[in-house]
Amino acid sequence: MTVEQRGDAVAGAAAATARVTIGVLALQGSFREHMALLSKIEGVTAVEVRTKEELAGVAGLVIPGGESTTMAHIAERWGLIPELQAFAKQGRPIWGTCAGMIFLAERAEGQKKGGQSLLGGLDVCVSRNFFGAQVNSFEAQLPAPAELRSLGGAGTFRAVFIRAPAVVEVGGGVEVLAEYELTEAEAQKAGGRARVAVAVRGGPLLATAFHPELTSDLRWHQLFVEMVRREAAQRQQQQDEAERQAAEQQQGAPLRAPTRPADLPVYGQQFLSRA
Repeated sequence: MTVEQRGDAVAGAAAATARVTIGVLALQGSFREHMALLSKIEGVTAVEVRTKEELAGVAGLVIPGGESTTMAHIAERWGLIPELQAFAKQGRPIWGTCAGMIFLAERAEGQKKGGQSLLGGLDVCVSRNFFGAQVNSFEAQLPAPAELRSLGGAGTFRAVFIRAPAVVEVGGGVEVLAEYELTEAEAQKAGGRARVAVAVRGGPLLATAFHPELTSDLRWHQLFVEMVRREAAQRQQQQDEAERQAAEQQQGAPLRAPTRPADLPVYGQQFLSRA
């Protein structure tokens, strides 16, 4: 193992156990349920986020399920939309569940009149309320992606869909983590589509159409915590490297007398040795 590989291994081990503060956008929806599950993960401090000051203090953010239009209007009224957009542009990890998935999408279908503010960043098109109204809510056992299986537990996971969206278009750089196979009736309503993506990840952004916070399975929350820890470790490494380079440049710089007049003569050894 090379020195670089050993360094990466040490950094990876440190990231896996590092303490992190993760915020949950607490404007509306199931934020308390997310808080409860995040608090069960070792090394995680979960906090409610309602202001830009609270947002500035977290390493990652969960946008919970709820009523997406209402949530967007509250965020706009409280002046949070620009702050949330800046948070995303900084590369900070964000996980959107249900309504949160709509927030993170670059494009959305079926919005209410007047639309709503989207944070964007995730190159997908989301169909709002793809599965219908509240009365069409349902549960399903779906195959767990490799990332979840690596955390242990069953090879499937329980997915709770409540007036849920679905990803109908996936752009470049976005990984599909879970799909739902439509029933015959659902396929007919969807124009013959056989399946839709219900969990996707693009860089630091994770989105699920279902509600992991309404189950006892911690793995989706653990997956997001791993994303936050990795990003925080990388950010710290970059900061340490920048400080190291600055220190080296400062040590290597020639000593100067900043107050020395430009026209002050410099006397050589010959002058100093004269009696």
